[in-house]
Formats: sequence, C-alpha cells, structure tokens
Amino acid sequence: MLTWLRELSDWIWQDRLWFPAGLGWANLKDRDGQVFAKGRDLWVIFPIAVCFLIIRQIFERTVAVQLASLLRVREKPRVRAAPNTTLESYFCNASKFPSQSSVEELTKQSACSVRQVQRWFRRRRNQERPSQIKKFREACWRFTFYLLAFIAGLGALIDKPWFYDMEEMWNGFPTLPLLPSQYWYYMIELGFYISLLFSVATDVKRKDFKEQIVHHVATILLISFSWLVNYIRAGTLIMLVHDASDYLLESAKMFNYAGWRKTCNYIFILFAAVFILTRLVILPFWIIHTTWVYPLTLYPPFFGFYFFNGLLFVLQCLHIFWAGLILRMAIKFLPGNVRIPKPNHYREVSWTEIEPSPEPYTMYVNSGLTLFILNEVSELRVEDQ
Repeated sequence: MLTWLRELSDWIWQDRLWFPAGLGWANLKDRDGQVFAKGRDLWVIFPIAVCFLIIRQIFERTVAVQLASLLRVREKPRVRAAPNTTLESYFCNASKFPSQSSVEELTKQSACSVRQVQRWFRRRRNQERPSQIKKFREACWRFTFYLLAFIAGLGALIDKPWFYDMEEMWNGFPTLPLLPSQYWYYMIELGFYISLLFSVATDVKRKDFKEQIVHHVATILLISFSWLVNYIRAGTLIMLVHDASDYLLESAKMFNYAGWRKTCNYIFILFAAVFILTRLVILPFWIIHTTWVYPLTLYPPFFGFYFFNGLLFVLQCLHIFWAGLILRMAIKFLPGNVRIPKPNHYREVSWTEIEPSPEPYTMYVNSGLTLFILNEVSELRVEDQ
C-alpha cells in the first residue's frame, strides 16, 4: 500500500506536469543564499490558524463588544413562541418550514388555528436567529483582518517591479527566490482561511453554509498550489486584488447591524465599484492576461500552465456571477430608486437579515419568498414577522 502511494505521489508531482521542459523541482533547492518555497513550509499555517482562533476570541469579547456599544448596536425584542409540545416536536424533528398540508395536520393535533400555527413557527424561527451583537462581532473581526491584510499586502508589493509590470511575474520562473514578506503574506492568509474553516461550525449559519465551506476549501487549495509550484508573484497579486474589496463589505455589514442604513448603503455602493474594478477589470485584463498570454512567449505550454489558468478562469466566472448580484443590490440602494408597487394579492413583509440592508427602501414580495446571495456578496433573507 505504501509503495503504491509513493508511486502515485511520484507520478502526480513529476517535473513535466508542473514545469516547462528542462525545469523541475531540482531548480527549487536552496542555493547561493537564495531560499525557495517548499511544501513543508505549509505546516506552519496550522499553529497560525490556532493563534487566529485565540486572538479572535479575545478580539470579539473586548474590542468588538466595545465598538458595538459605541455604535449603539441594539437587539430587537423578539416575541417568544408559546410552549407547545406538538409543534415543538415537529419543529425539531421534521421541518422548521412546514408545508400547507403539514400546517393543516398540525392544527388538528395541536388544537390551534392555521394562523396560530403559522405564527408559532415564525416566532420559533426568530428565537433561533443569531443576535445582532454576535453578527456584528463576526463582521468586525473579518473587517479588521481584511483591512490589515490589504494594507500589509500593499506594503509588501508596492516596491516590487511585478506590481507595475505584470510580465515580471514570470521573469526567471520557476527559480524565483522567496522574500520574507511573501512568506508571511502567504502564511498569514492561509492561516486565516484555515481558522475560518475551523470556526465555520460555530459562526452564524446562513443559507450559503455549504458554499462557504466550498469557498474556504477552494481558496486554501488555490493558495497552497501557487505556493508549491512557485507561482508566488502571481499569487500575491491575486490575494491583494481580493483583499481590496472584502473589508468594505464587512464594514457595510457592521453599519447595517448598528442601524446606520444610509452609511451602510453608501459603503455598499463603494464596495460594488471597487469589486468591479479589481475583479472584473484588473484581475482578468492585467493579471490573468499575463498568466495566460505572456508565458507562452517564454515556454511551450505544460499541464501546470493549463491547470493554474483553468482555476483562475473558474474564479473569474464566479466573479462575473457575483458582480451581477452586487449590481442588482447596489442599484436598489441609489437615492431616488423607485419603490416596487404593492399589488392587492401581495402583502408587505420585513427584512430580518440583510447584509447590507436595502432600508429605507420598501420591497413587497410573495409570502415565504427567500432570496439569497452567495458568500462573497451577502445573504438576503425575507421572513414574515
């Protein structure tokens, strides 16, 4: 079994798959005072992730709580569902959103009217929603990290030639010496995403819970792969582009939880502009263009070239999808936006969780309609009160 695994590993990591002809892993051995990225370096991300988890707990219980108090984050009073054994059993064991036929059956078992059963389930679901303070603390932590990561990444790249001339990303590939700033930028980013993966079970659960897991795993794999095959210059630029807009979204969430609706809306519009500039202009037309076109003028194509650019292409497709959802939300936030008329067969409902919130604008939807936007943008829920 061990021999088979060793043979499989040797086949997967053979030189001709990941490097141009005539180059390979032997070229990445330390020599003449130059240090290169190594796979064993990635083990350090696990203690870094543990440190992030500890720092996060301290941060959320001190700094985030104080900031929430300063911004006057308040909990909205929630009406608790009256004790009812039959409905509670169905809620815990069957479904939190009973169908119409189930509601009618529950009315017979609980001796309640249809409207009373529906109201009980609405109130019971409200009891399980995370508090505003908890959501604010999470957004505050992520805002702090993304902002500091963007500033640190910008500081590490601002004096590098490949920050201004993208072709420098491939000058000398794959024998590109590792700089201390690149090492720590990679390890801290990877450690943070590992910590998010560890804490996702206790974080606020949203409709895109599974998508969050996929997103975190994909991010970790992408960053790790670029480290292993020494695509570090391209990797640092791609991480910087992503960090450029994430902190704006988290700050919009913070102001939404604090009830600063106009501030939230304006920040979200700014976030939409930065997101489109960085991920629909800079990333595809500068970075991806250089990783796809320029290397072919230096080397014949190889599997690692197609694999790396294929991952970037998938990432870019997600950006296009998310940008469409962001624009739809941003347009609703613009001053003077026309309200949606309220037909007779519709009834008004309130937004229970909007990240960022479209208030003060009013929306009218069919009862029970739920919309959500994936992790990179936000989750949008509509729930009857």
